[in-house]
Amino acid sequence: MTKFFLNTIYFLFFFTFSIGFSQENEVKGYRIDGDEIVFTFDKRDYEKASGDYGVIDFEDLEIKKVTLSGAFNNWSTKPRDDWRLIKIDENRYELRKKLEDFNDEFLWEFKYVVNNSYWAEPSDEMINRTRAIKNGLPLNAYNLKMYLAYPDEHGNKTFRLNGYYDAKNVVLSGSFNKWNERDFKMKRDKEGWNITLKLKPGEYEYKFIVDKVWMTDPANPNLIENEFGGYNSYLDIKKEVTFLLKKFYRADYVFLVGSFNNWSENQYQMKKTKDGWSYTTRLSAGKHHYKFIVDGKWITDPKNPIQEYDEDGNINSVRMVK
Repeated sequence: MTKFFLNTIYFLFFFTFSIGFSQENEVKGYRIDGDEIVFTFDKRDYEKASGDYGVIDFEDLEIKKVTLSGAFNNWSTKPRDDWRLIKIDENRYELRKKLEDFNDEFLWEFKYVVNNSYWAEPSDEMINRTRAIKNGLPLNAYNLKMYLAYPDEHGNKTFRLNGYYDAKNVVLSGSFNKWNERDFKMKRDKEGWNITLKLKPGEYEYKFIVDKVWMTDPANPNLIENEFGGYNSYLDIKKEVTFLLKKFYRADYVFLVGSFNNWSENQYQMKKTKDGWSYTTRLSAGKHHYKFIVDGKWITDPKNPIQEYDEDGNINSVRMVK
């Protein structure tokens, strides 16, 4: 389970069913609420439950406990307590997890366990049929597909394709959604087509699909050759990062130096604040080495215990951007 849940600095994902269900369909079993994913169990949604002794009517169950189980824990009927849902009223139970706790994109199948004994069986209308398997048999399970991006009008990157007014359908596809050809449908506007995504910092490749014809972004000159002998558009999403050096009130000047500015000794001059010194810049995803220069003296970050040697044998502070 640790491969799915790590303490990350940032982030967000796009959720959708992978087969047969559009984003407009009502989703049962989970929902997105702000920066959280809420796993939702409503006993009124279920007619049957299955256990070691067969299938019973759900109304015959006296619910004492509801937990979440899936491929991530080998479909255990006795998951850890941190996967137990909280009762919020007579019918509903919820479990909230931070979106930032999810580290990578994946396809996640799950369902609910009642009293550590019975599987709540979602109906065909509630779920997407999946390949979930337990003891060699197929399961009716919720199918949660997670990407490193999702459409959001307040997101950090807007993709535009001007013109193509006669096109019937334009889709954005890229490495951020595993080159899905359906999910990121662009909206028509007076200038052409657009879509805004919330994207985790990182390097991405993408294309537009105009009425099933793939094309690079004519407004983006940055291209990368792909494995088919053609090209993909390239994008580097950076994150705003603030470096702080506490105290050193008597210093006349402080500079931030690092691998991100080729260790320039005079490019990033920090600003004095009531707590010390500050500088904000935009960085690509990944690991960055840095130091401060205080009145000509190079020092590591006294508040950051994470340090590494560089290839020249120098000790530097480390900042990860995710």
